[in-house]
Amino acid sequence: MDWDHARVFLAVARSGQMLAAARKLGLDHATVSRRLATLEASLKAKLVERSTAGCVLTPAGEHFLAAAERIEHEMLQVQTSLGNADLALAGAVRVGAPDGFGSYFLAPRFGAFIARHPDLTIQLVPLPRTFSLSRHEADIAVTLERPEKGRLVSRSLTDYRLSLYASRDYLASAPPLASKEDLPRHTLVTYVDDLMFSRALDYGAELAALMPRRFECAGVTGQVEAVRAGVGIGILHDYAARSYPDLQVVLPDVTFTRSYWLVMHAEGQKLRRVTAVADFIAGEVRANRRLFS
Repeated sequence: MDWDHARVFLAVARSGQMLAAARKLGLDHATVSRRLATLEASLKAKLVERSTAGCVLTPAGEHFLAAAERIEHEMLQVQTSLGNADLALAGAVRVGAPDGFGSYFLAPRFGAFIARHPDLTIQLVPLPRTFSLSRHEADIAVTLERPEKGRLVSRSLTDYRLSLYASRDYLASAPPLASKEDLPRHTLVTYVDDLMFSRALDYGAELAALMPRRFECAGVTGQVEAVRAGVGIGILHDYAARSYPDLQVVLPDVTFTRSYWLVMHAEGQKLRRVTAVADFIAGEVRANRRLFS
């Protein structure tokens, strides 16, 4: 088996598209297609179902993916041990995080770390979704729940609190809001239910019955901006809302507590650039603990 062909397969499997894999590898679409076909012929198995919507792994492709990733990891380990390639904190580390934590906490804090390690590229992906470490969608993931399956290593980062917020302009013109009994007269800014990537986000469920008027937004940033614009009231992260003096806590007895976990693939612990970024994130959370409580 030619490793170059397997490398093409990994790129296709991870991106789900021939064109995206070609861009990542610096190859043209025809070369990617040809190498993948050659690999399938050598293995005498169809690995990928191709369609106009993208590429989906067959059962044989899923089986081969696990083997190819083991080979890839061994090659990276040999390269590192022979050339000390990982000692200088060079290369890229991708961090997948919920959009609230990624945008409002991590993004403003990575500058000093990057300045100390100019050969290291941080790829921060703050999206309202989960990340597959086994498929290399990220090297490090911040999650809302501790993972229970897979060869993953996790540690608790912090608990964090959310409160009910409205803009000062909204409160000046909206109906009174002094107790839960007043909530039906207001619009709830909350998540799109079927797009929640974790049930830990369903902290608005107990208010939903009281508030039939809703504006639903899949991401935290959109919710914050909607509340600031006076669309309604929302359950926002305290550490994010504190940055906006135009936001005010309403019904202070209504609070919610959730947790963040820092997760890596077990093999990632062997890469110094990955562990250094993980330690930096954990250290920044410890140093700013008061923001989350």
